[in-house]
Amino acid sequence: MYYLSILLLITVCLWPVISYAHTSPPLALSKFYQATEDLTHYWVSEKYDGVRAYWDGNKLLTRSGKIIHAPTEWLSQLPDIALDGELWIAHQQFDHVSGLIRQKHPDSSAWQAIQFMVFDLPKYPGTFSERYHQLEALVAASQAPNLRLVKQTSISSHQALDALLSEVTRKGAEGLMLRRIDTLYASGRTNDLLKVKPYMDDEAVVIDHQQGQGKYTNQLGALIVMDKNGREFKIGTGFSDDQRANPPEVGDTISYQYHGRTSTGLPRFASFLRVRSDE
Repeated sequence: MYYLSILLLITVCLWPVISYAHTSPPLALSKFYQATEDLTHYWVSEKYDGVRAYWDGNKLLTRSGKIIHAPTEWLSQLPDIALDGELWIAHQQFDHVSGLIRQKHPDSSAWQAIQFMVFDLPKYPGTFSERYHQLEALVAASQAPNLRLVKQTSISSHQALDALLSEVTRKGAEGLMLRRIDTLYASGRTNDLLKVKPYMDDEAVVIDHQQGQGKYTNQLGALIVMDKNGREFKIGTGFSDDQRANPPEVGDTISYQYHGRTSTGLPRFASFLRVRSDE
């Protein structure tokens, strides 16, 4: 009983530390663009294919609240106010950035290539248009080589937005972001922040089935497929209950949708569409 009491006391004493280490920062999270929004209330910017990061004025955190161990000299350039942004190197370099930020002993040389693409001031008490102008002035006055402003522009119509989406994705971008200009910063999923991403599609051949678990026990969990370049990957979403009970056969060619590709050429967020018909 004595040892149990000691254990409970230690747990209680450490609880604030443990909780803090896993506390997610209060970030605004996006919803999908529906093409019904009044675009006069939004500004648009490129969606950078990087790692979301929150600078609280002292520490750099991931979206889930884990500390990013950036080099001291890289962090020393940042201001002592909260910043919301993306750690980014270049198009199609997500895997590289992701690998660097997971290192507990950061590579100072490699980190010089990482740009902190900032798009908001979470703690500033103003609308997004006001926050953006403050952020614009802050970045302009800063001498930090790795701190960059994400440019925002107005958009005239949904057709113009589609054209811009096609333009940026041809250059390798992941998509676009829409930010409502007349609202305060709010954490959680919000219609004030919308992502605009293309639904690209492609085909692959089924080479195996992976059995499901839980509610999908004895049914299809995922298709293992091979694309025309010989790359193998899994597709585990997009199926109806009937398709999970009666999945495409090995050898079938299926169509799938995805959102861009990794640096190794694999599709991101691949989702089943249909079995291709040659009729």
